[in-house]
Amino acid sequence: MTVQKQTLGEFIIENQSSFKYSSGELSRLINSIRLAAKIVNHEVNKAGLVDILGAAGDTNIQGEDQQKLDVYANEKFIQTLTKRNIVCGIASEEEDSFITINSQDENNQNKYVVLIDPLDGSSNIDVNVSVGTIFSIYRRVTPVGTPVQIEDFLQKGSEQVAAGYVVYGTSTMLVYTTGHGVNGFTLNPAIGSFYLSHPNMSFPEDGNIYSVNEGNYLDFPLGIKKYIKYCQEEEDDRPYTSRYIGSLVSDFHRNMIKGGIYMYPKGSRNPNGKLRLLYECNPMAFIAEQANGKSSDGYTRTMDVEPTELHQRVPFVCGSKNMVEKVEQYMREFGE
Repeated sequence: MTVQKQTLGEFIIENQSSFKYSSGELSRLINSIRLAAKIVNHEVNKAGLVDILGAAGDTNIQGEDQQKLDVYANEKFIQTLTKRNIVCGIASEEEDSFITINSQDENNQNKYVVLIDPLDGSSNIDVNVSVGTIFSIYRRVTPVGTPVQIEDFLQKGSEQVAAGYVVYGTSTMLVYTTGHGVNGFTLNPAIGSFYLSHPNMSFPEDGNIYSVNEGNYLDFPLGIKKYIKYCQEEEDDRPYTSRYIGSLVSDFHRNMIKGGIYMYPKGSRNPNGKLRLLYECNPMAFIAEQANGKSSDGYTRTMDVEPTELHQRVPFVCGSKNMVEKVEQYMREFGE
């Protein structure tokens, strides 16, 4: 007898009592992200068939070439979240500044802001490697009913009420947390529904995979260099396996399932690190901690970092708890 798996919508309804704020609002918000993810997934899957690959001829606020699918994904997520009258503000990695959204319902003013990396790892699309979407949700801190301000977005990661990612790969998965564990839902493309496929996801405390761009080795802090050499030693259960896709969502997703660590340290070319605190590091850190993992900049817990600007970059070490603590030990001992 085949057991019918639970849909994402059913899961949200069943677990809404565990969310300490208005469950209806969060349900609508997650459902909007689900809808936009399905639209983007459709475009990603047909990217090789139409003229949607390659650069769009513009650069984003980071000074990086925008891929056409970056632009498309950005537009779709913003449109979906705006039209459904759910959030009061959106900040995107692809936008210079945040977007203010005025509620159309005077009796139900929106209380949430969303920060989003619409298409992480998009440079991999041309070679058919998995890409993803990362999102982070906060309750606004300025008065409800007024236009959002920069301080609504510059909140520490510890203030997140929900975070998640979508990985567009051999199968499409939506993984999210509201602070009560991490659950993964796989899209059935035949009927367009996400089903609970990975309940209570958790990092193994130890792992044997390390994910870092070793081409930048000479640019790394000494503590990171020492840790990489530790990973390569033939001793105990080492050497570890090196796996680096170059798509944060994909590397993180694999490491959470199999056990491993992801590192993007600072260096002379990226003195503050390369990944964005608000769009990439905080949401992934929230997911990691809810899945028995750990995240830091090598010294400080990622979600304790005080944001000072929308596109702030930080060093990032995230994954299985014992592996991250080993990196922190090496950073304290050997430093920069």
